[in-house]
Amino acid sequence: MDSVNSLLLAAVMIGGYILAYHTYGKYLAGKIFKLDGNAVCPSKSLQDNHDYVPTRKHILFGHHYTSIAGLGPIVGPAIGIIWGWVPAAVWVFLGPIFLGAIHDFGALIISMRHEGRSIGDLSANLVNKRVRILFLLIIFFLLLIVIAIFALIIGILFNMYPAAVIPVWLEIPIALCLGWWIYKKGKGAFWPSVVAVAIMYAAVVLGVYVPVDLKVIFSDGLFGVENTAQAAIVTWIVLVLIFNSWLASTLPVQTLLQPRDYINSHQLIIAMVMLALGVIVAHPVIVAPAIDCSPDGAPPIWPFLFVVVACGAISGFHSLVSSGTSSKQCNNEKDSLFIGFGSMLWEGALATLVIIAVAAGIGMGLNDGGVVYTGTEAFTHHYSSWQAASGLGAKLGAFVQGSANMMCSYGVPYKIAMAIIAVFIVSFAGTTVDSATRIQRYVIGELGKACKVNIPRQVATIIAVVTAAGLAFSDPANPGKGALKLWPLFGTLNQLLAGLTLLVITIYLARRHVKIIFTALPMIFMIFMTGWAIVLNIIKFHQAKNWLLLVIAVIVSALEVWMIFECALVLGRKTAKVNTTIKS
Repeated sequence: MDSVNSLLLAAVMIGGYILAYHTYGKYLAGKIFKLDGNAVCPSKSLQDNHDYVPTRKHILFGHHYTSIAGLGPIVGPAIGIIWGWVPAAVWVFLGPIFLGAIHDFGALIISMRHEGRSIGDLSANLVNKRVRILFLLIIFFLLLIVIAIFALIIGILFNMYPAAVIPVWLEIPIALCLGWWIYKKGKGAFWPSVVAVAIMYAAVVLGVYVPVDLKVIFSDGLFGVENTAQAAIVTWIVLVLIFNSWLASTLPVQTLLQPRDYINSHQLIIAMVMLALGVIVAHPVIVAPAIDCSPDGAPPIWPFLFVVVACGAISGFHSLVSSGTSSKQCNNEKDSLFIGFGSMLWEGALATLVIIAVAAGIGMGLNDGGVVYTGTEAFTHHYSSWQAASGLGAKLGAFVQGSANMMCSYGVPYKIAMAIIAVFIVSFAGTTVDSATRIQRYVIGELGKACKVNIPRQVATIIAVVTAAGLAFSDPANPGKGALKLWPLFGTLNQLLAGLTLLVITIYLARRHVKIIFTALPMIFMIFMTGWAIVLNIIKFHQAKNWLLLVIAVIVSALEVWMIFECALVLGRKTAKVNTTIKS
C-alpha cells in the first residue's frame, strides 16, 4: 500500500469532492437549509458600505476561501501525516464533506438569517443569554491567540523566505488599486485581477533576486542589535499589527480586504494548478508509511489526528469567518452554497495536495544541510520523531521542498518555485490576521452589547490589536513570542469551537423542525474527540507542572461543559416536541 501513486490518490479525492458538492451539498441546500434566492440578505438590508456590502459571488468566494485557508490546511496535514498517509488522507477526504463543509455552510446561513451576527452572539436567540457570553468569551480567547501567533508566524516566514517580502507587501497597494477600479470606477473585476496577479508574479521573480532580509540589515551593527533574528521578527510583528491588523481591519471591506483576498484566491488557484500539474507530470510514488500509529514521541493518533489536521478537515475558526465577515457581504442566499460549502471542499483539495507534497514530493529530494535524501529515506529523515517534525520550519519546509520538487518536474526553476510557494504561504497568513482582527472587533462589540455597553468601531479595533500585541510581547525574555505559551491550547480550542458551532446549528435546525442528523452526528463526534484531547492535555500539563496551561484548560473545559449542558436542555425540549420530518 506504501507504493500508491500520488496521481491516483489526487484523482480519487478531488473527484470525490466534486461529486459531493453536486450531490450532498445541493441536497443540504435544498432540503435542509432551504435556500431562498428571494430572501433579503443583511448585506442589502443593513448596507453601510463598510462592513455590510453586497458582493459578487466570485469575489466573496475569494475572500472567504483565502480567509479560511491560511496556514491550517498546510501545517495540519504536514504534521498529521506522521501517523501515516492513509489516516491523514481518509480524514482529509471525509472530514470536509461530512463535517467541515456543513459546519461552514450552516454558520454562514444562520448568520445571514440573523442580521449577519456572529455565531456566538446569535446563540442568545437560539439558546439563551448565558450561552452567548460563554461562547463569545471562548471566541475572544481563540482569536486573541490567532492574531498574536499569526503575526509571529509571518515574522518567522519572512526570516525563512526573504524573497517573499517584496511581493507580499506590494500586494497591499495592488489591492487598493484593484478595489478603487472595481468599486469607485464601477469596472469589471476579471481582467484587472489578471493584471494584478501578473504584477504579483513579476514581483515574486523580483523578490528572488532582491530579497529583503532584516537579519542582514541588523547584522551590520548600525542598530546595536545582538540577536538579529529576534530583532527582525519583532520588527515584522510590529509592522503586521499596524498594517495587517489595525489599518486593514478598519478600512471598508471593499477597499482592501475584498480585493486583496480576490488576488490571493487567484494566486492560490494558480499555485494549486501548478502543484496539480506537478502531480500529473512527476506523479511521484508515495514514500510515507501507510499507517504508523506509534511514531517516536507523538501523542496517540486517537484523538489527536482530529485536532492536529484541523483546517484540512474542519476548523472552528471557519465559523467565525462565515458568521463574521462573509455573512455581511453575501448578496444572495443561494450564493452561500458555493461560498460556504464549496470553499471547504476546495480547502480539502489543498490539504490533499499538501499530503502528496510531504508524502511523495519530498521523496524526489530533501536537502538538509547540504545532504540530499531521496525516496523513503527522505521521509524517515524528516519525520524521524514528533519533535523533529513539529516545529514550524519543519512543517513548512517539507511542504515547500516537496512542492518545489514537483514544480521543477516541468521546468520551473527551483528558486522561483520555492519563492512562489513561500509567497503563497505568507499571503494567506496575512489574510488570516486581517480577517481575525476584523472578526475580533465584531466580537468585542457584541460582548459590549451583551453587557449593555456601546463600544465604537475604532475602540473595538484598538482593543483587538492592543490585547494581541500584549500577548505577543508578554514574555520579556522572548519578545514577540509570548503567545507561544498558549499555543499548545490552540488546536483543542479551535476544534472545541467547531463542535460547539455544530451544536448551535443543530439547535437552529431543531427549532425549524428539520432533520438534525446531518449536524448532530458530526457535533457529537467533534465534541467527544475534542473533550478527550482536552482531558489528555490536562493530564500532561499537570504532570509537567505547567500551571498556566493547566488552569486555562480547566477553565475552558468548565465553560464547555456548562455550554453543552445549557444547549442540551434546549435541544431536549425541542426534539421532544417534534419528529424528524422536514417542515418549513
